[in-house]
Amino acid sequence: MKPYTRRDFVSLAIASPLVAATLPAIARASSATVKLSSPNGRIELALLRSNLYPVISLQFRNTYVLSAQLGISLDGVDIGRDIIIDGAQRYKLNTTYATRGVHSSATNRCNGARASITHADTQTKYTIEIRAYDDGIAFRYIIPGEGRRVPDELTTFRLGDVYAAWFHDFEGHYEGVHKRKEIWKIDDGEWLAPPVTIQLTDGAGYVAITEAALVNYPGMCLHAVRKNPSLKAEFKVVLGHALPASHPFDLRYGKEEAKRLAQPAAIDGTITTPWRVIMLGRALNTLVNSDVLSNLSPPPDEKIFPQGVRTDWVKPGRAVWRYLDGGENTYEGIKEFSRLAGELGFEYNVVEGLWHRWTEEQVRELVDYSKQRNVGLWFWEHSRNLRTAEAREKFFGQLNRIGVVGAKIDFFDHEAKEIIDLYQALLLDSARHRIMIEFHGANKPTGESRTWPNEMSREAIRGLEYRSMSLRSVHNTTLPFTRFLAGHADYTPVHFGERRRETSWAHQIATAIVFTSPLMIYGAHPQHILDNPASDLIRTIPSVWDETIVLPPSEIGEVAAFARRKDNGWFVGVLNALTGRELRLPLRFLSTGKYQAMLVRDQMDDPAAVKIENVSLTSRDSLTIKMRAGGGFVARFQPAPSKLT
Repeated sequence: MKPYTRRDFVSLAIASPLVAATLPAIARASSATVKLSSPNGRIELALLRSNLYPVISLQFRNTYVLSAQLGISLDGVDIGRDIIIDGAQRYKLNTTYATRGVHSSATNRCNGARASITHADTQTKYTIEIRAYDDGIAFRYIIPGEGRRVPDELTTFRLGDVYAAWFHDFEGHYEGVHKRKEIWKIDDGEWLAPPVTIQLTDGAGYVAITEAALVNYPGMCLHAVRKNPSLKAEFKVVLGHALPASHPFDLRYGKEEAKRLAQPAAIDGTITTPWRVIMLGRALNTLVNSDVLSNLSPPPDEKIFPQGVRTDWVKPGRAVWRYLDGGENTYEGIKEFSRLAGELGFEYNVVEGLWHRWTEEQVRELVDYSKQRNVGLWFWEHSRNLRTAEAREKFFGQLNRIGVVGAKIDFFDHEAKEIIDLYQALLLDSARHRIMIEFHGANKPTGESRTWPNEMSREAIRGLEYRSMSLRSVHNTTLPFTRFLAGHADYTPVHFGERRRETSWAHQIATAIVFTSPLMIYGAHPQHILDNPASDLIRTIPSVWDETIVLPPSEIGEVAAFARRKDNGWFVGVLNALTGRELRLPLRFLSTGKYQAMLVRDQMDDPAAVKIENVSLTSRDSLTIKMRAGGGFVARFQPAPSKLT
C-alpha cells in the first residue's frame, strides 16, 4: 500500500482507496477530529467523527496500519452511534518507576487526550480517552453516572496492510497453541485470544492487540468477522460473558454455571472500561520490552506496598514443584523437595493440595524445616473455595499465621465480570495478610502486577503440564512474541525427560532464560537439576532481570534469542524450532573488559546431552552457535576478576 503524508492523515478516505474501503463511514467532511502523535513522532492516531460511529485510525512511520471503529451500548441503547465530539483535553506523561521481570525500570511517556462525547439521541455524555506511546496506542471509554447499568461493547478492529497473525482459540481458555495464519485465511467466526500478534507487510514491523487495567468489567475476547471473502478479516471485541464456555470451565463447573455467567453484568456508578491496547514495534525487541500494559495500570497502594515492587515481603525467586517429574507425593516427599531446593539455592517450594491432609503441627514443622534451608512454601487452593470474604480471610490468615509465604490459586477458566472481580478480591485480601499470589487456570495478565506487586505469576499458557504436546519447539519459539507480551507466565520450564518432546536439553535450559516469570517454577525434579552437567549454570539463572535484548536472529516460531542482564552478569538463551541452523552471535551487548563465559551447546547426535565450554570473551568477540532441530544454546557471562597489582 502507498504510504500517505501527515497532511492526508485526517482525510483518510481521500488519501488511500484501501483506507476508504476499510473505513467507509469516515465522513468526507468530519466536523471534529482529535489527533495525537507519540513522543518520538513515529506513531500517529486520529479520533474521527464519522457518519455513524467514531473511529480511531492508526499509522506507523507514515503508513496506515489499522483502525478501530468505536462503539459501546448502555442498557441496550447504542450510545456510540451518531455522536458529537465536543472537544478534547490534552495532557502529557513522563515518569519512571521500578518494575520487574523483563527489566527493572519502566518509563511511562506518552501524549494523551480525553475527548468529550455526546450521544445525540439520548444526550448521554461520556469520555473517550486516547494515548500515544512510542511503542503503541490505547483507548478506553469512561461513562459517568449513578446506579446500576449494563454496558456492552461494539468496538471492531479493521486491519490495513498486514500479512499474518499468531493466535489461539478459547477451547482451553488461555492455554492454547498459537497458530500462524495469513490474514486473508482467517475465517469468519474464528475466536482469537489476546494478545494477538500481527506481522506487517514488507518487514515494516509488528502489532499486538490486547487490553490493560481489566477491573470491574468483563475480559476482552476477539472474534473474526469476514463479511466479504475478498476483504481482510476484522476483529470484533466480544466481552467475556458472551464467549462460549471453554472446555476446562465446562468440565469443572458445568453448563448451568456457564449459562449463569453468560448474562451481561451490571456495573455500579461510573463505568470505566479497560484500555484497548495496540502495541507497535519495528522489531520484536520493542514489543518484548514494552511497558504499555503496566503504564496503563494504576500504581500500587503505598499503604499496602510502601516500596512498590520492592516491598520487603514481595520477593521474586525460583521454586521446585513435585508434579511433573516424579518424587513421592507424601509429607516426607515434600520435605525432601524443600531440602533439595535449599541445595539448589532456590527460594521456594510449591505444594499442591496434599497440604490439606496435614495437621497444623505438621505444616508448622515443614515451614520451620524449609526456613532453615532458606526456602519458603507456597500452598495450592481451588478458587471456588475462596468466593466469599470470610473464606478468603480464613485462608490467607491461616497461611500468614503458620508462615506460608504464597498461595497458588487455580481453576478460574472464565472472563465474566464476576470472575474478574474475584481476581481483584483475592489480590487485595492476600496483600492484607502479606501473602504472594500465583494464579493457575487463569486469564491473560493485563498489568495487574503493577497495581498488585504480590501477583508473582499466572498461568494462562500451555506449558509443560501438557505431556503429549507435539511441536513443542515451535510453540516455545512463538510464546515469547505472543503470550509473553501480556506479561509473566508460569510455563514451569526445564525438563530433561520425555515431556520435552523433540526439544534438546540445551533448549530446555534456555527456556528458563527466555521465558519471564518472577516466580520461576521449574518442572524438573530438583535432583535431576543437581545431576545435570549444566547444573552450575542453571542454579544461577535469576527470575527477574535488569535488562533484556531480543537478538536479531529472532523470528516468531523459528528462533527466540535473548540476552538478559542481572547486575553485571549476562545470560544468553536461544531456542530453536524444527530446522537445524548455525548462527553468528556478536557479543556487543557486553560491557568493556573480559568475561568468564560458560557455554552450554547442543550435543548434535544426542538431544539428551550437552557440551560445555568455559572460555574468556569480550564484547569484541562473536560466537558461532550450531543447533540441532529443536535445539538451543545457553551462555553465562560473568565479569572476570581484576588482577591485583
